[in-house]
Amino acid sequence: MVGSVIVFEDKIIGEGWHKKAGEVHAEVNAIASVKDKTLLKKSTIYVSLEPCSHFGKTPPCSDLIVGYKIPKVVIGCLDPNELVAGRGVKKLMESGCKVKKGILEEECRKLNKRFFTFHQLKRPYIILKWAETSDGFIAPNEQTAGKPYWITGAASKQLVHQWRSEEQAILVGTQTVLKDNPRLTTRLWSGNHPLRVVLDQDLKINPSAAVFDGTSETIVITSKKHTDFRELPKVTYEAIDFEEHMATNICDVLYNHKIQSLIVEGGAKTLNTFIQEGLWDEARVFTGKENLITGLAAPKTGKSPADTKTIGNDTLKIYFND
Repeated sequence: MVGSVIVFEDKIIGEGWHKKAGEVHAEVNAIASVKDKTLLKKSTIYVSLEPCSHFGKTPPCSDLIVGYKIPKVVIGCLDPNELVAGRGVKKLMESGCKVKKGILEEECRKLNKRFFTFHQLKRPYIILKWAETSDGFIAPNEQTAGKPYWITGAASKQLVHQWRSEEQAILVGTQTVLKDNPRLTTRLWSGNHPLRVVLDQDLKINPSAAVFDGTSETIVITSKKHTDFRELPKVTYEAIDFEEHMATNICDVLYNHKIQSLIVEGGAKTLNTFIQEGLWDEARVFTGKENLITGLAAPKTGKSPADTKTIGNDTLKIYFND
């Protein structure tokens, strides 16, 4: 997520942003929008992320800036991608550009927190999500198989579907699939379905489960050998060690699949595994009005909420793992 503006004598004469992976970058769109290209030799280009210096899906932006002889470049933050990582700045400076970097750096890093987490920590940006009753339970002790137990209302449910459309993947454990039979799609919001990640250590989940309906790509993470894998539409299998560092092992699989962001929707055992290993960045916790008196205890982050919102009749609290 990158934006760029070009300024001549304190006036913006061009602007652009990176609209989609594989398409031209922000700097290219900004330069293209300038009507009088002769002004570029006397202008300053501002860009929120370091201009790239390598041939990827598009040519290097640093070469374009140098080619138009733009004399000043102001950069929000350096690109953590090892293919760039300061090389863009070096190329610009060696070509005679005056480069200023680290401007509004914290804001620029926050804008691309998924991208930075992926490249610097070698794992997805992880969002934990669950709903709990007002007395702190995530589900009843006994639940009819295949029928979800709803704690929150329609507005919260729609918001969750919006979140799904904004992230690359969504993960649930075996018990959540057996008890709730979720589809993990964005039926209540316009947008792409996330990649489904299903933990199924012993391959207990029936092939007729909704997560195997072929609606979207699904990764099954198991401990079984490939000889036990079943051929299902749009399903890939990955084997890991479930006994030690399970969350870390899951993150390694997702990193290899180039997954930059992940929603973990539970249940309690799966959520607690990520919390215990410290592998989470945000927790989004809904609280409904109902009391259960007894049931499965909701996870605890050990953090204080950074934000609290009202969603319909529910309360939403946002936590960050600083």
